[in-house]
Amino acid sequence: MAAIAHATTPDTMELDARPILHILLHALVPLAIALLFFRGRWRIAWLWMLAGWLIDVDHLWAEPIYMADRCSIGFHPLHRLPAIGLYVLLLLPRRTRLLAIGLLVHIGLDSLDCAWMRADG
Repeated sequence: MAAIAHATTPDTMELDARPILHILLHALVPLAIALLFFRGRWRIAWLWMLAGWLIDVDHLWAEPIYMADRCSIGFHPLHRLPAIGLYVLLLLPRRTRLLAIGLLVHIGLDSLDCAWMRADG
């Protein structure tokens, strides 16, 4: 997990809680939505919403692939407004609604992460 730690001195490592919490929220928020709103089929709903993580494939086109202090919104192609507009349209057909919710939750959590980074300075 070196990507979420940064060296403060050659002898110590300081773990940054923000990236760890960010990853956890990407799993836990869809789980909470599935349990609250799709109780009878929460497992399948959760899996479809977790599929929203697939938009992070666009990180593979970035250099470096992962940078803890980079805001994804507006930087990565699948995290830009045209793509987000498509995710909103995916809410309309019933067959794509759970995936759309997952994609929009993903974007919302990435936006929250960007705000957290800006607040930390």
